Amino acid sequence: MAATNIGKTKRSTDDMINDAVNRQQSWLERRRAFTRKFLQRFNVFVKQEEKNTDTKKDKSKVTKNRSMLKSYWFPILCALLVILIAVFIMLFKVNTPVKVITPSVPEPVIHQIKNDKKQTTPSFDLVRIEKSGNIIVAGRNVRESNISVVINKKIVATEHTNKDGEFVYAPSNALQPGNYVISLIDSDKNIKSADSVFVYISEQGYKNSVSLLMTKNGSKIMQAPVLADGDLVVSKIDYLDTGRMVVTGRALPRLRVSLSLNDKYIGFARVSDYKNFGLGANIGKLESGKEYKLNIRLHDSEGTTIANIEHSFVMPEMTGDDNTFYTVRRGDCLWIIARNFLRKGILFTMIAERNNIENPDLIFPEQLLQIPLKD
Repeated sequence: MAATNIGKTKRSTDDMINDAVNRQQSWLERRRAFTRKFLQRFNVFVKQEEKNTDTKKDKSKVTKNRSMLKSYWFPILCALLVILIAVFIMLFKVNTPVKVITPSVPEPVIHQIKNDKKQTTPSFDLVRIEKSGNIIVAGRNVRESNISVVINKKIVATEHTNKDGEFVYAPSNALQPGNYVISLIDSDKNIKSADSVFVYISEQGYKNSVSLLMTKNGSKIMQAPVLADGDLVVSKIDYLDTGRMVVTGRALPRLRVSLSLNDKYIGFARVSDYKNFGLGANIGKLESGKEYKLNIRLHDSEGTTIANIEHSFVMPEMTGDDNTFYTVRRGDCLWIIARNFLRKGILFTMIAERNNIENPDLIFPEQLLQIPLKD
């Protein structure tokens, strides 16, 4: 064995390393070539799939658009027709004349109003006292007739009514302070007015003078003095032939208002939350033609007088009426109204019955109530 190996050279380590590196590189080169071919084939396949997918999407879109057109062809057609008609009207508008048909109206017939001399009763419209003390009397009667003005049962003037039956009497001389009763007489028919007017001309001037229309159903203020002192205002004073006086007005809410006649205390009332008050009290019979002094006072929570109205008046002659009237204010109720006018609140049923009120708890501001004083 030793003899056969003699003469052969030993393989070097470097050659062995180089051979191993060459084999490794050759294997990697074959692997890279295989991978490159595989990727090339896969890329071609992916592109074909993408092309197929895009083609399918395009086909589905076209199919969907066609189905929408089939479903909505009629509304689309109507919209196109409306657009075409609008364009046609705008471009080819024809001005056609408008015909206005006017119905035939007959000529108006003018009826002549006959001068009806039917018998009527003279009446008053107003009796006003001027600053100078002069009075103005206005009223109405049969048109184009003669009417006489009577003051204290004496004819002082005769006026002529116009075509509307109206007349005005204004004397040039002022009346002296005092009491006057004015009435009317139709001179042609000798008919006296059913109502008369009581006039009181004060020495202090027209602001303290009074004009009252006296009717069979009560009295109506035509002109009255302004009764006010600060927050205390008296709007109406009623004296009933039953010997009862009712004073109504406005003041600060929840305060007390007292009443006295000729310095004699009569009674008091509370002001409501709506600033209204009504005070009814028995004062007995007042003599016609006699002068009286009335004091209405407003008191604070401690009883101190903060406003005072002093009103002097001459008692007129009573007409003997059986009723009076009251205008409802906010916060009023039939119980309080009955207590002031009829002395007892329980008599509110009489007021409800006289005014046909079905629900006594339901009355309204500005409602006019007739108060039955004698029933």
